[in-house]
Amino acid sequence: MYTTRLRIPPIAALLLLAAVGGWAQVRPRSAPPVSVRIPRLNSGPKLEDFLAMKPNLEWEGKMAKVDDFRQWRPKDGEPSTQKTVAYLGYDNKNLYIVFVCFDSNPNAIRAHLTARDQVFGDDFVDVWLDTFHEHHRMYEFVVNPLGVQEDGIDDENTFNEDFTFDTVWDSRGKVTEQGYVVWIAIPFKSLRFANADVQTWGILLQRDITRNAEKTFWPRCTQNVVGLASQSADLAGIENISSGRNMQFIPYGLLRSFRGLDLRDPNAPRFTSKTAKVDGGVDSKFILKKSLVLDFTVEPDFSQIESDQPQVTVSQRFEVFFPEKRPFFLENASYFATPINLFFTRRIANPQFGARLTGRLGRFSIGGLVADDRSPGLIVPDNDALAGKRAQFAIVRAARDILRDSTLGVIYTDREFDGAFNRVGGVDGRIRLGKTVITSFQAVESATRNTDGSYLAGPAFEFDLNKSTHALNADLHYTGRSDGFRTLSGFDPQPDIHAINQDVNYTWWPKKSRYVLNYGPDLATYLIRDHEGNTINWGVEPQFRVELQRQTKIAYIYAEEAETLRPRDFGVLTRNIDFLRHTHVAQFSSAPLPQVSFSIDYRWGQRVNYAPAAGAPPYLARRNGVDVEMTLHPVNRLQIDNSYLWFRLGGVDSGLPAFNNHILRSKWNYQFTRELSARVILQYNSILANPLWTSLAPAKTMNADFLIAYLLHPGTAIFVGYNSNAENLDRLLAIGPDGNLRRTRSSFINDNREFFVKASYLLRF
Repeated sequence: MYTTRLRIPPIAALLLLAAVGGWAQVRPRSAPPVSVRIPRLNSGPKLEDFLAMKPNLEWEGKMAKVDDFRQWRPKDGEPSTQKTVAYLGYDNKNLYIVFVCFDSNPNAIRAHLTARDQVFGDDFVDVWLDTFHEHHRMYEFVVNPLGVQEDGIDDENTFNEDFTFDTVWDSRGKVTEQGYVVWIAIPFKSLRFANADVQTWGILLQRDITRNAEKTFWPRCTQNVVGLASQSADLAGIENISSGRNMQFIPYGLLRSFRGLDLRDPNAPRFTSKTAKVDGGVDSKFILKKSLVLDFTVEPDFSQIESDQPQVTVSQRFEVFFPEKRPFFLENASYFATPINLFFTRRIANPQFGARLTGRLGRFSIGGLVADDRSPGLIVPDNDALAGKRAQFAIVRAARDILRDSTLGVIYTDREFDGAFNRVGGVDGRIRLGKTVITSFQAVESATRNTDGSYLAGPAFEFDLNKSTHALNADLHYTGRSDGFRTLSGFDPQPDIHAINQDVNYTWWPKKSRYVLNYGPDLATYLIRDHEGNTINWGVEPQFRVELQRQTKIAYIYAEEAETLRPRDFGVLTRNIDFLRHTHVAQFSSAPLPQVSFSIDYRWGQRVNYAPAAGAPPYLARRNGVDVEMTLHPVNRLQIDNSYLWFRLGGVDSGLPAFNNHILRSKWNYQFTRELSARVILQYNSILANPLWTSLAPAKTMNADFLIAYLLHPGTAIFVGYNSNAENLDRLLAIGPDGNLRRTRSSFINDNREFFVKASYLLRF
């Protein structure tokens, strides 16, 4: 039985508060903001007008010009090491930005012809637009030197920079003998803004020089102020613009031929197939008062073209989080985000209908969504009482801007299914207490009636206090969950806890070193108790990190952690059992050449085996694990992403393994043009298990995924693909003693294959 030696959380809380003196002060009145007034143009410029690294005679003096780009990192406030000039203007339909990026070594510019939304790792420029001038939510339009796009939304209320957002805009880029030039045209149809004749927006212009890990901004932004949106310049001069009626429809069609394993009845597994199956549907969008977006979908296109990144899912105590990838749920997701994840859209697995309203009315941002989900009635046998039934979801969220750069909000979520329900409601807020200090909080209550008639209810709380500067970052976080709190619409896997987490790190930025960008220590601690007063987790995690040129980072982490498992957590236990474990982590990542980038994360020490042999209690095991990722660009148009994950737990007091989990993935993408690409993904996953020490069954899976894609722009695309999956299953689909399909040592059967052709077309009016 260990004793709780950790006394750091309360002490660290006091040290943290002392280190951030002045947190309670109101944000001081800032100096007048930087502003730029842009002219209205009769027509838009072209990339070719600036390839001499300056405007040609036709465009000389016709656009607003800004050029005082300053470093945000590594040398806060100093001029950029490379000159950047940006030119801005607009006409009736578009906002235009042209970046002229000088480089003293043009051969060192990192630029690849890649798929859309794959530009990070290259040099790039970025346009940030706060179209409602709300100082916390901004569109981002990112372009690499060859014109490849990435777009997203940064919402500082949720500390979330979301690059799953997609919209229609145009960009071109070209590398020259003196650097590169990027031309951007953003249609007003693709933006939401206030319903006013005269617009004032916030704007930031960014250039990243990747080889130097250098981020520069106009206007100057500093790490000594939390957030970037509050440091934006005022964009003036835009008048009498309109997004038009802006009705949008995306019909799609999907032709599939497939054969797969049907496991809905665990006692009678069988194969199902179809030579040709046609599906289709439509997404529609209507813009109301320029600032509200009403979406309807019928038989939405929720097929997932991109597979999930591999993660270790075996012997995990809690559910593993996989991010959303489906377009309907990705757009405007930040309107529903709160400190507690109460709306995890993957809970809606197979909807037939959906409607969503998002946007702003004055100082209010609102979000509402209703959808059904057919999956509960599709995953059971046809003769099950739940067959054909569906769940219903309703989410409502509203937030109001208060003070400066602060918000208060409310949220309500409801999931209904066959007489059962889960309802959650409460309040939340984000308050700026000073230039470097932000606090956020949330308090909610849930009520749940399960399908068996049982009832649960209880509150949940979240609180965060954060100070962030160029050198010091400190965070104090509290999580509270009652034993009865549940969110079936969200992702929150651990009830019945009081948890305090603290993380303090300090960074030195040497000014004279040619190689070292920064270095410093980090100390993280946590303490988790249940409502009976038991300490169920605590941990201390010191680390030291160094960042060098060429995106090179080195870190070492040591963790001492303790954990208590209770009979309520594992039915095989008759009493609480305690574990004290130690873990070492070594991390190294680098991009030494434009053609190569890689990262290595190696861990060793101890870890609890949550999947012991049948009937045995969990035990403390030796652990080893590695996560290796490598991206190669052998030629400009080819990108090869490789990853290897290895996770091993040993038996009790034995050098023999309980299991080894190997996951190997290789993704090859060849970009013929910016629109046309061919992709292959090969993945192998194996679990090699010792039945003396684990209940995991030996398993092997091989998956091959082939895709040809023509993506004209978001919404208009053609995909032709083939997917095949093979596992080491018994060919007769025999059931083993554990109730699962028997597995063989080495032979494989094809348990799923599919050929598909999918097309969609964006119609905008």
